[in-house]
Amino acid sequence: MLLSRMRTDESGSASLEFITVGLIMLVPLVYLVIALASVQSAAFAVEGGARQAARVFVQGESEQDAEAMAIRAVEFALADHGLTGSDVQMSVSCTPQPNACLTRGGFVTVRVALFMPLPLAPPALGEAFSIGVPLSATATQRVSRFWGSG
Repeated sequence: MLLSRMRTDESGSASLEFITVGLIMLVPLVYLVIALASVQSAAFAVEGGARQAARVFVQGESEQDAEAMAIRAVEFALADHGLTGSDVQMSVSCTPQPNACLTRGGFVTVRVALFMPLPLAPPALGEAFSIGVPLSATATQRVSRFWGSG
């Protein structure tokens, strides 16, 4: 009877099981929270950058000045969220005249795209595989009907 009781005696193993299972469950959960927070931050940065870029573009004196201000607005929005503007792509499209963006009453659409690498992903894998999330945002603003009349 003593031998059978020793085989089934599990006193002290509950804490070991709790720590083991806890770590196995907790580490992926913490990584998931960190990854989602960084992707959400980048999504806010891209969306805010597109919105601000469209707003400042329609206020530019010339198209070159407007584009430079839009690029600065995107870089500023990314910097607010701790990102660099090295991997960002910005494109500007205009309607109704694609060649003349700053036309009275016209619309300017700014699209900002960014590839957000996942945190703690090994750089060696990033070259062979795309370990990250592609993000993009689009914003449209109307050029004032009084543009250029000042």
